[in-house]
Amino acid sequence: MIDIEERIASGIAARIRDERASRRWTIADLADRSGVSKAMISAIEREAASPTAVLLVRLATAFGMTLSALIAKAEGGGGLIRSAEQAEWRDPETGYVRRLLSPPSGNGLELVRVSLPAGASVSFPAASYAFLRQQIWLIEGRLDFAEGDRVHRMEPGDCLALGAPADCTFHAPGPGPAEYLVALAREQRT
Repeated sequence: MIDIEERIASGIAARIRDERASRRWTIADLADRSGVSKAMISAIEREAASPTAVLLVRLATAFGMTLSALIAKAEGGGGLIRSAEQAEWRDPETGYVRRLLSPPSGNGLELVRVSLPAGASVSFPAASYAFLRQQIWLIEGRLDFAEGDRVHRMEPGDCLALGAPADCTFHAPGPGPAEYLVALAREQRT
């Protein structure tokens, strides 16, 4: 029996191939749009490499979707998602765990629970937040969130509404992991 992590990894590879093919993009086209090398895209699509969160965000952004949407499409399903069936993905580089809580609904709202190990950091470019509104609610631990040049030192229960898209870094200073909820709403393009 294949476990859920293997199913998601296989689904991510297939989803990236399918998204690329549906746009009639070559691997070179996707590499140009995402900033991810052709060799890495090829390795991801062949399931020969486990992509990091940063690489997946770049690929998802090139397709005009969020990381959560890419993972949800890889997992499939809809309607009610039981806890045991929620798509969970682990970044092989940092140990960052991202769990999509909300079922794919097409309404532009996503709830994501993240566990960032103590001492770990993960950074995302401003482009990954284009057309998104986000709020971060810290459940437990401590989180230092750098939004451009500004650092927000968050304690449990704190909630932060992000401003205009900026390069950002999530850092769990410890001593334990940072557990937080991210609410994402896609803005309507005009």
